[in-house]
Amino acid sequence: MHKFVIQGGRPLSGSIATAGAKNAVLPVMCASLLTSEPLTIRNVPQLSDVRMMGLILEKTETATERNADGSLTLHAKGPLESRAAWEEVRKMRASVTVMGPLLAREGRCQVAMPGGCVFGVRPVDLHLKGMEALGAKVTLEKGYIQCEAPAGGLRGASVYLAGAMGPTVLGTANVMMAATLAKGTTTIHGAACEPEVVDLGECLSKMGAKISGLGSPILKIEGVKHLSKAEHSVIPDRIEAGTFVLMGAITGGRVRVTGCRPEDLSAMLDSLAKSGLEFEVGPDWIETKAYDRHVRRPQAVDITTHPHPGFPTDLQAQWMTLMAVAEGASVVDDTIYPDRVMHIPELGRLGANIRRTGSIAVVIGTKRLSGAEVTASDLRASAALVMAGLVAEGTTELHRVYHLDRGYERFEQRLNAIGASITRVRDDVPAEA
Repeated sequence: MHKFVIQGGRPLSGSIATAGAKNAVLPVMCASLLTSEPLTIRNVPQLSDVRMMGLILEKTETATERNADGSLTLHAKGPLESRAAWEEVRKMRASVTVMGPLLAREGRCQVAMPGGCVFGVRPVDLHLKGMEALGAKVTLEKGYIQCEAPAGGLRGASVYLAGAMGPTVLGTANVMMAATLAKGTTTIHGAACEPEVVDLGECLSKMGAKISGLGSPILKIEGVKHLSKAEHSVIPDRIEAGTFVLMGAITGGRVRVTGCRPEDLSAMLDSLAKSGLEFEVGPDWIETKAYDRHVRRPQAVDITTHPHPGFPTDLQAQWMTLMAVAEGASVVDDTIYPDRVMHIPELGRLGANIRRTGSIAVVIGTKRLSGAEVTASDLRASAALVMAGLVAEGTTELHRVYHLDRGYERFEQRLNAIGASITRVRDDVPAEA
C-alpha cells in the first residue's frame, strides 16, 4: 500500500502527453479471443488494469507478449478455456467483456460477476439480454454468468440495449463482439456512441468484421465465419486528457495536453469556457492559460452528466473539485451514476462546501482549501483529490492511491515533470481502514 504526499500551491506549467485510453484498450484486448490469429495493439497504456486483463486472457490460454516497441501482441490460438474465474474478474468491471468473444468463439462461457470501482449499482442485465437475443441460454449460478450458444452457433437478431441510465458502453462492446461471428445480421438499437466503442468497432473491422453505424445509436453487424490477424492503435484517453486540462486550469498554470482528441471533450471544454478560464485548442492538443488564482477565480458553472457526447461521468469528480474553488454556487448532477459521490466528504475534509440531495450536489465555492489526510474511494475520485491537493494550502496525504494506477500511467511522475510536488511513500493505513 502507498499514499501520495502532495505539497499544494504550485502552478503547473509545461507539456504533458496523453496515454492510450484505458476504456478502449481493455475491450480491444478481449477482441483477440475472436480469432486464432495474432492481434497486435499499439499505444497500450502501462496500467494495472491492462496487466490484470492480460492475466485474465492468459487464463483462457491466450498468449500475451509485450514487444520492445511497447505494443502488445495477443494470440488466442485455441482451443480456449471458456471460464473466467472470480479471483481475477472481481478486480475490474471491464473483465466482463470476455463474455461475448468466448461465447461466440467457443459456444459457451462461464464468467464471474465483475468487480471494479465501488459506486452504486451497475448491473450486467443488458449484457445478458444481448446474449439471449443472439440465441444463448443464460443462467446465473454461484456468482457466475453461464452462457450456452444453441446448436449451430449464435444467430443475428435485433436488440435494444439502452437502459434506465442510458446506453451501456460495455454491453454494446460485448454484444457487438459476439455478433461478429453470429449467423446473419445483428442490429443494436440504443447502442453506446462513446469513442471507445467506435475504437473497438474499428479494430474489429480491421480483423474482418462487417460493422456499420459506428458512432451512432444504431449498429449493424453482419456475421462472418472467422476473423483474422490485425494491428490496431488505441485512441488517446479522453478522460486522462480532461483530467490534465482541469489540473492546469485549477492551479492557474499554463499546461499543454498533447496527443489528445479535443473533439472528444467538447462538452467539458464548453463548460470550461463558461467558467471564464481561458484555453486554446489545436488539432491534437489543449492548452490552459496562466492566471493568478489568488486574484481571479473560475465562475461557477452547472453540469449534468450524459452519455457521449455529453459531459462524461468520469470527469464529474474532477469538475466538482474545480467548482469547489469557484466564485458562486454550482450544481453537479450525475445522471449516469447518481451514487458516484464518495469524493464529496473527502473534499469536505479539505475545506470544500458541498451538499448532496439525491443525485444533485450543490457546490458553494470557497477561496481556499487546506491540506489534510484523505482517502480515495475509486479511480476518478482519486484524481479529483489529487487536483484538490495541488491547490490546497500545506500538505495533503492521499491514501489508497492504487486506484490511480488502474487508470493513469505514471501519474505522479508525469505531474511532477510539469511542476507538481507529489511523493509516493509507503502507507501505514490498512487497505480496509
